[in-house]
Amino acid sequence: MKKKITIKDIAKAANVSVTTVSFVLNDKGEKMGISKEVIKKVFKVTEEMKFKLNMIASSLRTGKTRSIGLIVEDISNHFFADLARVIEREAIGLNYRVFYCSTGGNDDRAVELVNSLLQANVDGFIITPTENMKTTIDRLLELQCPVVLLDRYFEGQEVSHVVLDNFEAAQRATNYFLEKGFKKIAFVTNASQLIQMDLRKQGYISLLKEKGLYDETKILDLEYKISEEQRIEKISEFLSSNAEIDAVLFGANYLLLAGLQSFRRLGLKIPSDKAVISFDDHDSFRLHSPSITVLSQPIEEIGKKTVLLLMKQMNDGTNYKIEKEKKKGSLTIRESV
Repeated sequence: MKKKITIKDIAKAANVSVTTVSFVLNDKGEKMGISKEVIKKVFKVTEEMKFKLNMIASSLRTGKTRSIGLIVEDISNHFFADLARVIEREAIGLNYRVFYCSTGGNDDRAVELVNSLLQANVDGFIITPTENMKTTIDRLLELQCPVVLLDRYFEGQEVSHVVLDNFEAAQRATNYFLEKGFKKIAFVTNASQLIQMDLRKQGYISLLKEKGLYDETKILDLEYKISEEQRIEKISEFLSSNAEIDAVLFGANYLLLAGLQSFRRLGLKIPSDKAVISFDDHDSFRLHSPSITVLSQPIEEIGKKTVLLLMKQMNDGTNYKIEKEKKKGSLTIRESV
């Protein structure tokens, strides 16, 4: 039978005391004056020796479970899946577990998930909030739960967040169409109050108004909770009734996935009939012929920064200073424009 690895084994391998290992694994290393180099060394040895701390015993001693609740809109969405991978990798490097949850954009489901994670005694939350989740976030703040919002936030709410500079990103994508000679540019988005979608729309509108090219009839606002087939149908109807459109900016990758099927249904060719840009990349966009130009979010930066802010909040407690971070996107040029 394989010998069970103990804290004593870790201490011997790392050439430190058992007490030092205990402090490090129970998240008291810095507080007890242990150097970052030693903390890193202990975690490296524990990983190499595949040591698993008894989480139940640890949580009873410290009040911490070394776990993070990650609540996103849809973990199957390529964008959120990529973000989750970065967040989990960073968390594992700090000896934290991550519990994944998807809201599906449903407010009631979001509240249920927060309550479940509170009962599980997670040490902190990373949340992509639903449209009406502000009150729930306020409750977490009142409970002094460490929380960082991801991808979107609520104006006026004092909570740390990491988001894309959506206004600038929409302007950049729209301007690229203009530089390539397109002037009748449509925007397909969601009819929601979510701030990231509103800022994308406002960036598109502001640039076209500045150029004297804005036409409100070229915006298609879709309900979020409709089926894929309904999206395809509504985009098809929109394109058919606005035949003069020469370019389309899609506000999210799942909207373009529906849009591509609409194009096929109508026999439209990209980019000869309509040029296309989408927010957020997707594996199929690289494989599509022609490949799709996208406004890519810096997922690696966003994921790392989110975990960093949460860890600072958990370590600093009431001394934590709120940070609101905006990241610049990048236009990944392919063949669709």
